[in-house]
Amino acid sequence: MRWPRRTTAADHRVTRQVSSWCLSYPDDQLIDRISLLRRALCEQPDHPSIRELLTFVDHLESTPLPTLVDDYVDTFDLSRKHTLYLSYWTDGDTRRRGAALGEFKALYRSSGFVVDLHGELPDHLPIVLEFAARVDADAGQAVLEKYRPALELIRFALRDRRSPYTAVLTAICSTLPGESPVDRQAARAMTPALGVEAVGLEPYDSRLLPLTATHARGEA
Repeated sequence: MRWPRRTTAADHRVTRQVSSWCLSYPDDQLIDRISLLRRALCEQPDHPSIRELLTFVDHLESTPLPTLVDDYVDTFDLSRKHTLYLSYWTDGDTRRRGAALGEFKALYRSSGFVVDLHGELPDHLPIVLEFAARVDADAGQAVLEKYRPALELIRFALRDRRSPYTAVLTAICSTLPGESPVDRQAARAMTPALGVEAVGLEPYDSRLLPLTATHARGEA
C-alpha cells in the first residue's frame, strides 16, 4: 500500500475512534463500516498505530461474521484474562474500584456530553476510546496514560493468546508517550496496584454505545 506523503503527524483521534469500533461487539454495523475504517486510516500519515489497525481491518474483512462473533465472545466475554474494563487491572473487586468508576463518571459528566452506557461500566475501553476521540482529546489522553499499565497488560494477554486483537491494543499503546514495556513485569512495575487475581464481573454486552452532545452539563 502506498502511503500519503505528508509532514503532519498522525491524528490519534482517528486511531482511537477506529480502535473503539474494532473493540466493539462485531455485528453487521461494524462490517458495514469496514470501507470507512480503511479510508480513514489510509488518509493518515504512516505511523505504527495506522499499520496495526489496517492489519486488523484486513482481518475483519476476510473473516466471516459468525467467526468474528465467536472469537470476540471467547476472548472478552468468557475470560477475565483479557477484560476491557480498565479499572479491573488496577483495583480488582475492591472498594478502590468503586472510586475509580466514579472518576470515569465524573469525567463524562463534566464534559457536557451524555454517555449512554446501557448498563455498561464507564471504564470499558471502547467507551473511553470514543470519549478520547470525539469529546475531549486532552482528558482522554490523560486517562489512557493513567491506565497505560492496564492497556499493556491487556496487550500481553492478547499476544499470548495469538489474538488478532493484539494489533488493536498495540495501536492504542503506540499513541502514548514513551516505549511500551518489554514484558509483564515491567508493565506491572508501572504501578504497585496491578495484578489483582480475583474480580466479580457481571455478564455484559460489549457493543459500543454513542456519545450524544447535550446543552446541560451533569447528565452523564
